[in-house]
Amino acid sequence: MHSNKDNLQVLYEDNHIIVVNKRPGDIVQGDKTGDKPLSEVVKSYIGEKYNKPGAVYLGVVHRLDRPTSGIVIFSRTSKALPRLNKLFAKKEAKKTYWAVVKNAPPKLQDTLVHYLKRNPKQNKSYSHVNEVPDSKKGILEYKVIQELNNYYLLEIDLHTGRHHQIRSQLAAIGCPIKGDLKYGFDRSNPDGSIHLHSRKLVLTHPVQKEEMTFIAPPPTGDAIWKACI
Repeated sequence: MHSNKDNLQVLYEDNHIIVVNKRPGDIVQGDKTGDKPLSEVVKSYIGEKYNKPGAVYLGVVHRLDRPTSGIVIFSRTSKALPRLNKLFAKKEAKKTYWAVVKNAPPKLQDTLVHYLKRNPKQNKSYSHVNEVPDSKKGILEYKVIQELNNYYLLEIDLHTGRHHQIRSQLAAIGCPIKGDLKYGFDRSNPDGSIHLHSRKLVLTHPVQKEEMTFIAPPPTGDAIWKACI
């Protein structure tokens, strides 16, 4: 795994928060693979940059799936963390994603409502049109913002944050994300990524209270993402 901090792309930092552009393949928080998580890479970066001896405080606010890229915000103070957690819990942090799909969606723009049921054994969520036991309602809006050769670029506003929600809901309308074998795309991307990118995050700063907008460029060195810019 390429988890050295030379490759860390910091989009914004101040005393309370740090916003980074996660690359596909990085894990946000430690898991059973034992690979070095992004949170540790960010801690090393802060420790070195600000010459901090000892342990660096860093709060994990939210996650992105491993094969996904884009914006991740961390808290740098224990004051900011509960406030950020609250913003995310109350859906006051507005997240916009980009997804590349091969099949044209049924409509150029639409709101999708499904009931998502998670299967922990498969680490997969199934989208149902009607409510099923133990399901959670998932809502997103999408619109086609670009037609590429053989592919479509969708912009997605997430209204709920369910497990694998975008991947599952797009697959349910016949538009699995490029590279996403788990949700029905016909082949994987060579680097194990999927073409899903957390493009934009709008939220109120947890301490300074002003509205901030962060935008993350999609992964470099990928021809399809390059065509989207």
